Amino acid sequence: MTPVARDVSDIGRDDIVLPYAVESLSTRGRLTRLGGAIDAILKRHGYPEPVGRLVGEAAALAVLLGSMLKLDGRFQLQTKTEGPVRMLVVDYDAPSNLRALARFDEAALKARLADGEGDLLGEGHLAFTVDPGGEMSRYQGVVALDGRGLERAAHVYFERSEQIPTLVRLAAGQVVTPHGFQWRAGGLLAQFLPEAEERRQRADFDPGDAPQGAAKPAPLDDDDEWVEAKSRAATTEDHELIDPTVSSERLLFRLFNQRGVRVFKPTELADVCRCSAGRIDAMLQSFTADERGAMIGDDGMIAVTCEFCSTKRIFNPSDYDP
Repeated sequence: MTPVARDVSDIGRDDIVLPYAVESLSTRGRLTRLGGAIDAILKRHGYPEPVGRLVGEAAALAVLLGSMLKLDGRFQLQTKTEGPVRMLVVDYDAPSNLRALARFDEAALKARLADGEGDLLGEGHLAFTVDPGGEMSRYQGVVALDGRGLERAAHVYFERSEQIPTLVRLAAGQVVTPHGFQWRAGGLLAQFLPEAEERRQRADFDPGDAPQGAAKPAPLDDDDEWVEAKSRAATTEDHELIDPTVSSERLLFRLFNQRGVRVFKPTELADVCRCSAGRIDAMLQSFTADERGAMIGDDGMIAVTCEFCSTKRIFNPSDYDP
């Protein structure tokens, strides 16, 4: 990555993911700020405000993780749970395309909110699917959701799957602008990546099948540099991540100015769906005549609406006659 030399500015820049490094603390990470892209996604679906916040947080997390991919890679975040929000799906197509949706039970959502409970996911699992593109194999990591939200699940994922000391902060909400309310989301990821191999030691996990009474693996103390970096990053507040008047560089400066922080070239993000008329046409061709017949509406045509972007496309059944 190439360092970017420029003055720290308070002019915020939306829909970017900005890599950074705090070399004195052996820490690297990324900061994402979503404005117009997440606003378009959430307003298109018209989700209730609590569901919108959850989708915004999921989108920020997907950007933080998916932005590690190469130019032709794809990343998907998906939840499946028993809570009011049954499913979240966020697709990130490197280097910049983002789409998201949620499925929820409206009655269960109202009941959960009436009870004053903040968690909308409940128990279930969170899956991260990585498709590097080309001839490389897909990879999927799965972590349990235990009612403590996406941040907690991300920490468990990195602890168990990647074994990289990691801190994640996520936030989403609506802010007042001259043009009305706007959805915004943001996320910060910090990782301890020292060059010296001996500083990368990881604690052993309990194998789970040890004889009763056997001593458990001794926990390792965190490296002093990571303790400081994690403590600084953890002070990031929700409002800072979504404040349109605070630039990404200014926020990183607030966190790490005493230690020195470098930023690299940001990647711009956009609300772009994968759907296309050609893909839907190919799908319809793969169906049987009876299956296509069941899709014909009162006007004699087949209408297909994308769940992600709500684009409606019309197809003539006669085009698929043998």
